[in-house]
Amino acid sequence: MALLKYLPQELIRKKRDGKTLTNSEIEFIVKGMTDMSFTDSQLAAFAMAVYLKGLNMEERVSLTLNMMNSGDVLSWSDLDLNGPVVDKHSTGGVGDKVSLMLAPIVAACGGYVPMISGRGLGHTGGTLDKLESIPGYNAIPDYDLFRQTVKTVGCAIIGQTARLAPADQRFYSIRDITATIESVDMITASILSKKLASGLDALIMDVKTGNGAFSATYEMAQEVAKSIATVASNAGVPTRCLITDMNQVLGTTVGNSVEMHECIEFLTNPSKADKRLLKITLDLAAHMLEISGITSDLKSGFAKAEKALVDGSAAEVFEMMVSTLGGPNDLITSPHKHLAATSISKPIVAEKSGVINAMDVREIGLSMVAIKAGRVKSTDLIDHSVGLTEFAQIGDHISKGEPIAMAHVRSNSDYEMLQKRVSKSVRRTSKKVVRSLNKHKVVKHVNKVGKNISLAIPRRIDITTAIKYARLIRHHKMRVLFCCRAFIHRGRPSGLIHEPRWMYKKYIDCLLRLIGA
Repeated sequence: MALLKYLPQELIRKKRDGKTLTNSEIEFIVKGMTDMSFTDSQLAAFAMAVYLKGLNMEERVSLTLNMMNSGDVLSWSDLDLNGPVVDKHSTGGVGDKVSLMLAPIVAACGGYVPMISGRGLGHTGGTLDKLESIPGYNAIPDYDLFRQTVKTVGCAIIGQTARLAPADQRFYSIRDITATIESVDMITASILSKKLASGLDALIMDVKTGNGAFSATYEMAQEVAKSIATVASNAGVPTRCLITDMNQVLGTTVGNSVEMHECIEFLTNPSKADKRLLKITLDLAAHMLEISGITSDLKSGFAKAEKALVDGSAAEVFEMMVSTLGGPNDLITSPHKHLAATSISKPIVAEKSGVINAMDVREIGLSMVAIKAGRVKSTDLIDHSVGLTEFAQIGDHISKGEPIAMAHVRSNSDYEMLQKRVSKSVRRTSKKVVRSLNKHKVVKHVNKVGKNISLAIPRRIDITTAIKYARLIRHHKMRVLFCCRAFIHRGRPSGLIHEPRWMYKKYIDCLLRLIGA
């Protein structure tokens, strides 16, 4: 039997006592997650120690990168993509279907979006559940099909495979049953280990806050946003976080098939889209286009995204993605033919008159779980057909007896339960309420952490300056990963570099070889 480099219980003790773990120690722990040399009880104890004592920024970066490297790390260089690889991740909310429209919009604008999404758990819905309401859609394709879809279509929304950040898969399942989910340190590592393993050039985070979000308070959302932006940037991936509102249902539908219908209507008839949903989708698209270098600023990014939506090119990309991954090729034109529907549709009516001024979004989400639109355990089966449509928004005046939403259910008992719970979750007032599209808080925060430094290299630099940066990287023994924002042209010894962001890899490798780095 080989001697262990460390004893698991001693590393747990070290963190329990509030001491700092080295990169080597964290690497050992993550290896133990993957090869099962750490027992479930040991990982549970480690999770609780981290929950209680926390990690410093250097430990967060180390945990994230080691979990990322626990499985496959995707590379897109061999596909000769003519645009940047960029993605978005949301912390989740009720009615959050943004990814379904956002990925095709950005792809139609010239980006490549390999989006690894999850299923719903608890009161929030999952992007993957919505896509799996489409007959035939392959949410877990093999890597060749996934990569080819990204290359030919521009985007692919799939689920996490066993080969991508397997350490996170095991560690998350243990955190889920040990009351250690609510840890900014482990949230950061869990999200970013999967996203960084996707081989991204840039990342946008949608951090939800409000009574329907994981981060119930703005302060917690801000902490999560700063942590994610800092760790990702120090791992070499420019990241920006938007803090967005989840104090009301996003859009007008909640469920799986019904949200797919709203998505299709959004892409094919954007003039009729819910204004709040439209704004947040285009805002996120603008940030993705700007941070990845496709556009020079947010204003032009917003305009470009809006054009792709209005002229139908985003809808075409969505249709291609669905058909390439096994779904029907006429989903856009004939959604009712393919998406499951219930036999019972009844209005949920207001029990008193007034203007809607607040919602208990979490309760609305939990009522969806009760009719099997969501799940309590990861193994639960869901009913894709049930849900709510035509959901009223804050600022709407509803008279007594008028519908707050339409319920699509399997039984009258489910309808009666929804009538009671949803009606009570929507609060009304006699006072005037101003409808708000909710301006988003943008968080950009980068710390330098030891040798894990992401240099702030300018977008356009001359060859002399580029060599200076490359020598600095060599001197500090930084990984090549962390110099990925230099833009070098071999044939241009002077002057400014105007190559697009995605061309850096070919040139930086050549430069580093020339100077012996």
